[in-house]
Parts: sequence; structure tokens; C-alpha cells
Amino acid sequence: MNASNTTDSAAERAQDFVNNARLQSSIAALAAFGGRDDGGVSRETLTPIDLAARRHLIDYARSLGCEVMIDDCANLFFRRSGKTEQSPVLTGSHADTQPIGGKLDGAYGVLAGLEVIAALNDAGISTIRPIEVVAWTNEEGSRFGPGTMGSSAFVTPSLLTSYRQSVDKDGIVMGDALDAALKEVPDVPRRAMAEPMDAYVELHIEQGPVLERANAALGVVTGIQSVLWYRVVCTGMAAHAGTTPMNERSDAMAAAVAIASQLYARAEQEAASNMRLTLGRWHVSPNSINTIPGEVEFTIDVRCVDASVLVRFERFLQDLTTQHAWRGRIVFETLFRREPTIFPQDMRDLIDIACTRATQAAQRGLPQHLTSGAFHDAMYLADHCPTGMIFVPSKDGISHNAAEETAPADLTLGVQALAYTIVELANR
Repeated sequence: MNASNTTDSAAERAQDFVNNARLQSSIAALAAFGGRDDGGVSRETLTPIDLAARRHLIDYARSLGCEVMIDDCANLFFRRSGKTEQSPVLTGSHADTQPIGGKLDGAYGVLAGLEVIAALNDAGISTIRPIEVVAWTNEEGSRFGPGTMGSSAFVTPSLLTSYRQSVDKDGIVMGDALDAALKEVPDVPRRAMAEPMDAYVELHIEQGPVLERANAALGVVTGIQSVLWYRVVCTGMAAHAGTTPMNERSDAMAAAVAIASQLYARAEQEAASNMRLTLGRWHVSPNSINTIPGEVEFTIDVRCVDASVLVRFERFLQDLTTQHAWRGRIVFETLFRREPTIFPQDMRDLIDIACTRATQAAQRGLPQHLTSGAFHDAMYLADHCPTGMIFVPSKDGISHNAAEETAPADLTLGVQALAYTIVELANR
């Protein structure tokens, strides 16, 4: 992607005006909403503490001169006007956390976007296109399922009808929580969903160990892994643990364990392809110490950047569940399927230029190119407009945890790379 000298100059100035102290202050201020004594943050979506955090972001964005808007899924948009009314360049992430999460996952991307706007203000830079920062609703999915709700509904508004029916563990309906959140901001005008965006760039912590192991300060994300979720149910016969001979049992747990063992063996066979397998949720019935399990249900999460690996895995699972010899029944169903997301090459090239300038100035070496193993809102925005992602390292690869941490210098480099990228895009 070639840029003019004028655009280059604006992008470089924007990068150089990013203010580390202001960025760290904004991260600390948002982390106070739901902050815990262990350094973590508990700010699940649309809870009172999340609504308070949203008001904080609204006030901060307005202090930077932004127009604030909200859509029907309570996604918040902070808009810095451009010289024209062409479709905007969008950046951001989410502000909700896991029940016990860290202060950076998602929040960093939102605050980074606002820091870019602050840097543009300081540098006196006007862009051709407007720039918008978004705080997506319910990316985590820990309170209401599914995750990445706000971004997927923005891209495909028809999804919102089913999303509104989701219920949390306390019986609160998502639609009611959304309506309450919208009523909390009568001073924020509503905007339509699925509005055109010229491009979307998301800055995020890696949440894994790749960049830290490579001693790299920044990562150019090439795409997001494909993923399949399944539910497997083994149904046998509950019976007395002390009176039923081993050779006469229809033990659902024995069947489930045998299948699990073969699935893990399959993952080892696919090690070269970096396939990742998780058997994450188990339900045993009747779950009694002295009763043979009559039914066992478990879930499978399998991911790989190579979609053909998952096609082979599904055939293997089909054969495994149909050919397993025992006295019971085994069924599986697909819960979720997502093909790999590949970000456009020209977006990756631009981000590489932005990251390289930032890291070289800091004498940190070249950025790494890597694939994301986690879902991000960018996964759905990629269906809507040209999309890219930037990663910064995560200490010990830890996230979704109070111990989540990234060096302040690396956080600043990430925003510098974002500023360059956003200004380049906004001046096209």
C-alpha cells in the first residue's frame, strides 16, 4: 500500500505524538471500574459497573471533542470528524471483562483508539475521513452468550433478535439488560447498525506467549484460526456401583473417557499443524459416588488456522462416535462453526510498516507475523470492511486472569503503530 508524502508525514506525526503517561492514566482510570485488590477487574457486560464504565468513556471521549453515538446493541461509537463525510475508519475493541479478568483485554483497544484521537488533537492533524472508536458490547460472552455479540450484531443486525433472548445465570434476559443500558444514556443519539466503514483496525494484547518468546514488541496479525465446537453425549444405564459386574455395565463415563483419550491422541498426531483441542465442559448424571454414570455430556473446542485439518478432525469424530463398541448410545452435534479469518494483504502490509517504524525507533527489532488463536471482534468486522489487527505481548502469555500484564513501553508502541495505521487509512 503506497502512501503520499503528505499522508506519510501526518501518519508519522500522529505516531510521535502518542503520550505514554496519558495512556497509562486512562488505563488505570478505566480499571478502577470493577477493580479488585489482586489487580484484576470484574466488569461483566451491562452490569451496573459496566454502565458506569461506559459513562466514563463517554465523558472522556467528549472531552477530546468526539461526537458519541450508540446502536441497538449498545455498541458505543466515538467519532472524530474528518474533512469529508466519507465512510469512517474504525478502531476499538470491548470494555467488558471475564468475571475475574485483567485490565487490558479489550479495554486496551478502546483506550488506544481514544489515545490516537488525543494525539491527533495535540499534533493538530485533520484527516480526510472521520475516525471512530468503538466499544463493542459483550465480546466476552461470560454473562450472556454468545461472545462477540456486539460486533456480530452490528455486521448482521438480524442476529440481535435471538441475542436478546439470552439469559444469564441469575435469570436476567439480555434484551432487558440492553433496554436498561440504552435508557441510561438518553443524551447519546442512536445510530443505525451495519453502517458502512472504510476499514477496521483492532489493537489487542496477544493473550498468548508467541511475541514474548520471540522478544518481539509488536505483532502483525495475519488472521484468526478456524474453530469448531461440538457437544458429545454418551448415554448408558445408571446402576449400582457395588452390585453390577464390570462386564455387564453400560458405563457412560467409560465410553466418554475412551473417546476423550482417542481425541487427545489425534491432537498429538496433528501437532505439526498446530491444531488445538480442548474438552472444556463436562456434565455427569446422576453424578453420585456410588452410581455408575448413566449419561455423560462433554464439549469439544478444536481450532486450527488450516481449515482442512478440522475437516479431517470432524470425519475422525464421526467415525469414532459411530464405531465405538459398547452397550449404549453416542451422539454429537455441532454447536458452532467458523471458517478461518484471513486479513487482507494490503492491510497487513500497512500495519507492518507502522509497526516497523515504531519498533525501530525504540530499538526493539522487527515485528512478528502471527495468527490469533482467540476470537476477536475483528473476526466479524472482516466480513464488513477491510480489517487488520495489531498485537502487543502478554507477560507469560496470561490473560482472562488478574495476572494479565503487558509492559507499559510495549503498550505505547502498540498505540503508536495504531496511530500510524489509522491516519494512513483516514487520509486515503
